[in-house]
Amino acid sequence: MTNARRSLASNLAALALAVSVGAALPVAALAKNPMVGGAPMYASKTIVENAVNSKDHTTLVAAVKAAGLVETLSGPGPFTVFAPTNAAFAKLPAGTVETLVKPENKGTLTSILTYHVVPGTYTAKDLMAEVKKGNGEALLKTANGGQLLVTTKGKKVYVTDAKGGTATVTTANVMQSNGVIHVVNSVLTP
Repeated sequence: MTNARRSLASNLAALALAVSVGAALPVAALAKNPMVGGAPMYASKTIVENAVNSKDHTTLVAAVKAAGLVETLSGPGPFTVFAPTNAAFAKLPAGTVETLVKPENKGTLTSILTYHVVPGTYTAKDLMAEVKKGNGEALLKTANGGQLLVTTKGKKVYVTDAKGGTATVTTANVMQSNGVIHVVNSVLTP
């Protein structure tokens, strides 16, 4: 057998092995893993396991830890999380984040963070369907008992809070093992 034939046979064997191994992997392991904050978001990991790797969500992760919500958001869910970026937190008045993460403000911080969480899994397609069903808007009940107003324009999804502030979903459908994250460009307030 010539070197070219041996190489071809070896490559075909490797390809066959890769295909057979790939067929045995769970669907979550084969899902596309979008990049958020410079890190891949693995569909096989929980919301917290992925968020800690995003350079764009260090403020959110610190707030989740300060509020004692790590265990909850690592649980089975499912959850839909509208996840503000560091830049979204930076839009808040100076000193707001530093004040919120203090132990004496844990209740307020928890309320704000759980306002970004909706029980269940709502992909962008689901949100758009809810908006269509609601004749242009949909109300989602958050984990803190408040409501978020969801609207769309073209393929963009907007989330409006109780005070009239609006966040745009900048990265949608970051699938997690316990739900979905939609990255937003503003902090929502109850």
